[in-house]
Amino acid sequence: MNFKTERTYVMVKPDGVKKGLIGEIIRRFEQRDLKIVALEMFQPTKEQIDGHYPKDDAWVARLGQKTLGTYEKYGLDVAKELGTANDLEIGRMVRGWVVDYMVSAPLVRMVVEGVHAVDMVRKIAGATLPYLADMGTIRGDYSADSPAVANSERRAVMNLVHASETSAEAQHEVEFWFGKRDVIFPYDRF
Repeated sequence: MNFKTERTYVMVKPDGVKKGLIGEIIRRFEQRDLKIVALEMFQPTKEQIDGHYPKDDAWVARLGQKTLGTYEKYGLDVAKELGTANDLEIGRMVRGWVVDYMVSAPLVRMVVEGVHAVDMVRKIAGATLPYLADMGTIRGDYSADSPAVANSERRAVMNLVHASETSAEAQHEVEFWFGKRDVIFPYDRF
C-alpha cells in the first residue's frame, strides 16, 4: 500500500447540502493536500441507502445500545418514549430514521486521495457527534446536533458528512457507490 495515495470515501449528507457547505467541505480537504479524484451529486434511493448501512443484528443492536445509553444519560424512560427497551428493536427504529434522513435531499459522493486519507478525512470531519466535535473541524464548526435532540425528534443525528472508518470500509464504499465505472481521475497536485 502506498500511504501517499490512500483513498477514502466521503459523502456530504443532506444537512451539509442544504446548508450550502459542499464547497467548504471540499476546501477543507484540499487545503490539507488531499485531492478529490471522483465527485458526483446525486439523489439516493432508499434501496441504495439501505445497502450502504449494515443490517446485521449485531450492528443494529449496537445502534440500539447507543440510543439506550443516551436515554439513560438524561434520565429518560426509553420504553415510554419509544415503546420498547429492546436494543434490537430500537436499533431498527433508529436505522429507519437514518435511511429517511439520507434520502431527504441530494447527497454528494466523492473519493478523496492522499497521505493517510482515511485518518486525515476523519480528523478534518471531527467527532461523529457534532456537539462533541472540536472547533476547527467540519462538524465542530457547522453543526451542534446531538443524539438526545435527534431521539426526541425521532430522527437521525445530522452530522454533515460520512467518512469511511477504515481502509477496508473505504474500498467497499467506493466500489458500492461508484461501481466499476471509470470515475477515478488521477492527477498531480503542485
